[in-house]
Amino acid sequence: MRGSHVVGEAAIRAGCRYYFGYPITPQNELPEYMATQFAAMPDATFVQAESELASINMVIGASMAGGRVMTSSSSPGISLKQEGISYLAAMELPGVIVNMMRGGPGLGNIAPSQSDYFQATRGGGHGDYRTLVLGPASGQELADLTRRAFELADEYLTPVMLLGDGMMGQMMEPVEFPEPIDPKSLPRKPWILDGARGRKSRLIRSLLLDPRIEEEHNWKLYRKYEAITDREQRSESYLTEDAQLVVVAYGTAARIAKGAVNRLRGNGLKVGLFRPISLWPFPFQALKSLSQWVRGFVVFEMSTGQMVEDVRLSLEGKRPTHFYGRPGGIVPSPQEVAHVLSGHYFRLDGKPGS
Repeated sequence: MRGSHVVGEAAIRAGCRYYFGYPITPQNELPEYMATQFAAMPDATFVQAESELASINMVIGASMAGGRVMTSSSSPGISLKQEGISYLAAMELPGVIVNMMRGGPGLGNIAPSQSDYFQATRGGGHGDYRTLVLGPASGQELADLTRRAFELADEYLTPVMLLGDGMMGQMMEPVEFPEPIDPKSLPRKPWILDGARGRKSRLIRSLLLDPRIEEEHNWKLYRKYEAITDREQRSESYLTEDAQLVVVAYGTAARIAKGAVNRLRGNGLKVGLFRPISLWPFPFQALKSLSQWVRGFVVFEMSTGQMVEDVRLSLEGKRPTHFYGRPGGIVPSPQEVAHVLSGHYFRLDGKPGS
């Protein structure tokens, strides 16, 4: 099944009944799938909005009304949605946002890239907030993490982003889906705006003119982000138990890096892979623990280097950390990455690189 279709099917099975979006390559297969499937579902609503701004604001409305809601786009489109994402965070509204990244900045191109890491993990919009970000690396993880994204959004009342790329959305792999959820079986949300007859009025807003109230609201959000950081760090370690050199990569880059690691292991080099799955919160505790025996790290990204900053913060300068990247939609081969890793591996002992 195609990656973008996997996300759509997983969202429907997670109880998503509201989708709002605007077309942009390379993720058009996702709204196409939602439109087709929702047409046969009387309790579902699909709207191709007139713009990205309109679609993210429709997400806000559906979330206020209590629905499980999703939007999707690609890099320039996500930039246009950032104001709405900031509003979702401020009003503590759950929602799932899918970003199938393409080359940038500006309109860039439609080739797979990873240059939206900063935008995704730093919040992206204005204000003191964070967006919970998950980075799938397979078709199965697209299914599993889409389901998890809806659960996290409802648990923490926050927007959650699924960060893939053009290749992730287009690739086809076998997938096993979980059993579907009936939206009517989900826990009732006591804070939603679904009609005020017979109850006290409720107010959901982000305009807090009194600085003291705004400050307290910001500290409330901060405490929530601290809890997310403690509880929601996710990662995968591959052949790191005896590794002397570890490559750190996520998403499509991690798949390429895994191929490189397998090649080097075949030549007797003790190389491993560390893959962050939660990009925010970054899994700094698990990465830091590797520095007890790993002698060096290489960060591989399909960008000029963004996640490398989180890796260096995690390692606190205890081990040398190098970077290798290809921006603009270039997808390196496992052979290319293996060549880079072997050079750093041999330099650990002061030997010339191969």
